Amino acid sequence: MQLRHLRYFVSIVDAGSFTRAAAAIRVAQPALSQQIAELEAGLGVTLLHRSVRGISPTQVGRVFYQEAVFVLRRMDQLRDIVRSTEGEPEGSVGLGMPSALAASLVSPLVRACRAALPKVTLRLVIGDFSRIRSLIESHALDIGTVFEDTLTLGVVRKALFRQRLYLIRPDNGEDVAPSVSLEELTTLPLVLPARPHTTRNALDRTFAAAGVAPNCVAEVDTCDYAIALVKAGIGCAIVPKGNVSVLPGCEGMKTVVIDPPIYLTACLISSGDMPLTSAAEAVSILIATQLERLFQKRFLLK
Repeated sequence: MQLRHLRYFVSIVDAGSFTRAAAAIRVAQPALSQQIAELEAGLGVTLLHRSVRGISPTQVGRVFYQEAVFVLRRMDQLRDIVRSTEGEPEGSVGLGMPSALAASLVSPLVRACRAALPKVTLRLVIGDFSRIRSLIESHALDIGTVFEDTLTLGVVRKALFRQRLYLIRPDNGEDVAPSVSLEELTTLPLVLPARPHTTRNALDRTFAAAGVAPNCVAEVDTCDYAIALVKAGIGCAIVPKGNVSVLPGCEGMKTVVIDPPIYLTACLISSGDMPLTSAAEAVSILIATQLERLFQKRFLLK
């Protein structure tokens, strides 16, 4: 088994077809097919389902894919790891972040990284908790900043801050109370995160404990879609952010405190079975520093 077998296999799975993979990595399709046939023969298993709809990994292929990504990533990092031991951190760092936090943090973090870590390149992925954790576990990302509802197990975690949930609603020029109770929330049309989702888990547990049910008029996968529906007048949304003015599309919206408060915990997570590179460690420190500055400037509200 050669490294090229792993690279070819990962490229095919990512592309979903031999044709697209061959074009992406600039290898003739017959040669690519032959390499995968050699790989499967050497392992004695079938790694790929082949159909008119494209290519998908078999059950054993999915396991092999995760391990191949891990090996290739470590190989790609090896040069940077060795060079960083005698000098300043360098290399690529994969960072996952939820959209509600990214709107405030990405720009200052990238600027700080360019100034303090000129040899480090950030590779940013915006997604919810489930996606980021999955990418951390598969070693496709180095670190992730996520909101927790309950303690995250199976990863290395560092608590950063506690974030309160807020209701956002259109600003129609009417007088709106500065806070809203759980009972009052049930009378409002709500656009809620689709399960499974950290914010939705916290809300479901809180509503159930109070013996009330929310009036959910729509479910969405991302904060961006929730904001778009609020802007369209479909309903109100609940987000882990006190100052929504920095979120695209939130101009002219009001933020209302939920009382009693509902909190999430923002944490930095990384793989439990692979140590961070010096570059990833340095970026982790920068994230904590930038968050502290954002709190001081009131871009984020506890």
